[in-house]
Amino acid sequence: MNMHTRPEAVSRFPVMQPGGEDDRLRNRDLLPAERQDWSWYDYLSFWMSDVHSVGGYVTAGNLFTLGLPSGLVFAALLAGVLIVNVLCNLVAVPSQRTGTPFPVVCRMSFGVLGANIPALIRGVIAVCWYGIQTWLASNALVVLALRLVPGLTPWAEVRLHGMLGLSTVGWGAFALLWLVQAAIFWRGIETIRRFIELAGPAVYAVMIALDLYLLHRVGWRHFSLQISGVGAPLHGGTLVWTGVNAVALVVSYFSGPMLNFGDFARYGRGVSDIRRGNFWGLPFNFVGFSALTICTIALTAPAFGHVMIDPVETVAHIDSLTAVIFGMLTFIIATAGINIVANFVSASFDFSNLSPRHISLRGGGMIAAAGSILIMPWKLYGSPHLMHLTLDVLATFIGPLFGILVCDYYIVRRRQVDVAALYTTSPQGCYWYRNGINPAAVVALLIAVLVGSAGVFIPALSALSGFAWFMGCLTGGGSYLALMKLAR
Repeated sequence: MNMHTRPEAVSRFPVMQPGGEDDRLRNRDLLPAERQDWSWYDYLSFWMSDVHSVGGYVTAGNLFTLGLPSGLVFAALLAGVLIVNVLCNLVAVPSQRTGTPFPVVCRMSFGVLGANIPALIRGVIAVCWYGIQTWLASNALVVLALRLVPGLTPWAEVRLHGMLGLSTVGWGAFALLWLVQAAIFWRGIETIRRFIELAGPAVYAVMIALDLYLLHRVGWRHFSLQISGVGAPLHGGTLVWTGVNAVALVVSYFSGPMLNFGDFARYGRGVSDIRRGNFWGLPFNFVGFSALTICTIALTAPAFGHVMIDPVETVAHIDSLTAVIFGMLTFIIATAGINIVANFVSASFDFSNLSPRHISLRGGGMIAAAGSILIMPWKLYGSPHLMHLTLDVLATFIGPLFGILVCDYYIVRRRQVDVAALYTTSPQGCYWYRNGINPAAVVALLIAVLVGSAGVFIPALSALSGFAWFMGCLTGGGSYLALMKLAR
């Protein structure tokens, strides 16, 4: 699979030919990118696809279940995405400079063989997110199928015709999206690139049209951003603490794409293009989408009699069948776009890194696709409680990996990278440790995961569960720096 970009771009790295003993560290897809021609607009499209998904809408909507007023929800969304913007700019630099994906960059901190540890962890996390996003998008397909063929309704009932927690129609929708996404991935990075450039803007058009429809239905005088009936109202210190937790939840939601961002930063023309695309794609774009999301949720109460925080449910209540079809397909396409970009591609790099000789990028993608079925994602994200728990658990592992990678590159290595040494098992290589694994990184990872897990699974520390990513990132990075200093 050719994951490189347009031929007119100038290669910035020497092409390293596979061969010899170190074939276990390289294949075509893990070598430095031959072309780096992604512009700022490509990164804007990347984030538009990420933000404009059913998962992004549902995550924002679930903040209302915490009992926060609309204004504080909006503030939490903005504060969270500003943090994400800064962190994405940090993690992008080593991948853009070396032209390599996340598992290869991790060879600097974990060792050329030890990098398989973070690769496996991130691969499993990406599989979880891939399954979750596929299931969320398949719900829209189920609703669309029932509108077109009402006779399928009994087959959409889990208790009547279901297996492993999913109805027959649900399984069919999930399988169809699974195949479509795999087909797009199979075509390569250019197909994915064109796909996301179309998917993100399309959601804006649908959201604006949906809000105009709802406003026409209820009238301006019945519109208010004060949403009631979702979660118990909060006051005083509890309100402030919940708002801070909401900010942490936003960072946790983006923690997966944030860690995976290096897989696409490797194709950037320069760091300035990446930062510009991140600014327009994260704070600017996210503010716009969040504003539309809050307006839509606020309008559902007067329009339909109760608050709806799921865009699929909202679109399903529209009277026009044509509008329902168009709206559902748009949400499906947008969610599939970010799923392929943020989860499918990244998991493919990770599994390919485990055995480059035997697992190509395509092979890694098929492993990820199969795993997304086995985890039964509808059991991970089926309610607000499960959503928060899933985000916290995944953040427990993502945070330490992020902290170790960033601290190693910026503080330990002082931004100095020997690209050739990333692909050699020679003891003279600067990223070779005993047995190929850096014990400082492994121990720091274990310490950070234990610290983060304490807040998630120990009832007495449950108030800290929403900060699993921050705890893991700070503990992982700090422990790594201390252990590396001790080792030297």
